[in-house]
Order: sequence, then structure tokens, then C-alpha cells
Amino acid sequence: MKAADYQAIIDKYYPAGSRLRDIYMRHCSDVAALALEIARRQQLPLDEEQVKAAAMLHDIGIFLCNAPGIDCHGAEPYIKHGPLGADLLRSLGVEEEVARVAERHTGSGLTAEEIEAQGIPLPKGREYCPQTLLEKLVCYADNFFSKGGGFTKTMDRKDIATVEAAMRRYGSGPTARFQHLRELFGE
Repeated sequence: MKAADYQAIIDKYYPAGSRLRDIYMRHCSDVAALALEIARRQQLPLDEEQVKAAAMLHDIGIFLCNAPGIDCHGAEPYIKHGPLGADLLRSLGVEEEVARVAERHTGSGLTAEEIEAQGIPLPKGREYCPQTLLEKLVCYADNFFSKGGGFTKTMDRKDIATVEAAMRRYGSGPTARFQHLRELFGE
């Protein structure tokens, strides 16, 4: 299945009429709109359809995780939604470039050292930092929107000061990576 079929993938795992689908669609649509806006403004050498598909699928793994506030009732810790989503996309035959966006989009990325030092329940010795321009773009755009548990003010676009404050809570590494993304995309 190609990433261009993102709606069919979403429909398969996020049933119409469910609160989780509403949250998912609002969040991913907002991330896709911002990613496309930045790509156009910066004249990035990216295919717009791939940007949209990657943004719409970046959180595909959340239903496998335990986050009751957004109606996710899976068994895994929420921090695993990226790698779980990437594995799901790979199993469906989605392009690796899009699967890696799902795998590496969390925060400003996670280094092997951060995973080890903070006891994050992800495989040890692996890096989850965005590498390609597509990965970096969706990762960056994602930081401006939370899922917030519904259609409340928390789903509105965050300002840059709020995003930077959130990064600082996680230390100098995430903050520096986010600053790099901000410089790259000119927000």
C-alpha cells in the first residue's frame, strides 16, 4: 500500500464516528497544513503529496498505546507510538521514507543516550532523531499541535515560546535540535 493511500490506512485503524478518529484527523490535518505551508514558503524540494501523506500518517501508531485522555486504549506506553506506527506502516508496504517519519517524529527526536539516561521504554542503542528533510519538516510541524483530548483550546496552534518552553523541560539536547529545526524552517 502506498502512502498516497493514507486515508485508507487511517480508515482501517480509526473507525468513522469515533472520538479517537476525530482527534487523530484534527491533529494530523493541522500538522499536514503547517508542513505544507512551510514547504511552499521555503520552496523545499519535497513532493507535496508525500509531505501530506507523511504528516497524516505520522501518528498512526497511537491506537496501540495507552493514552486514555485521547481514547487510546492499547497496551504499550505512548512514547512507543512512533516506532510502533513505523512497523505498522512497513507491514502494509508503505514507503520507508514515510515509515521513518512516524518512527522519528517525537519531540525533536530522541538519541540513544537520552533513551538510556532517562529510562525511556524504547530499544536501547537506537536513534530516533529525524534525518531527512521530510522527517525534519513533519517533526517540526508536529510540535505546534497537541492532541489535547478533544476539540478544546489545547488543540489550537501553539506559539513558538510555548513550544520552546516544552523543549526546555527535556533538556539541552532536545532544545538544541528544535532550534536547528526552527532555523531550517524559518518559523
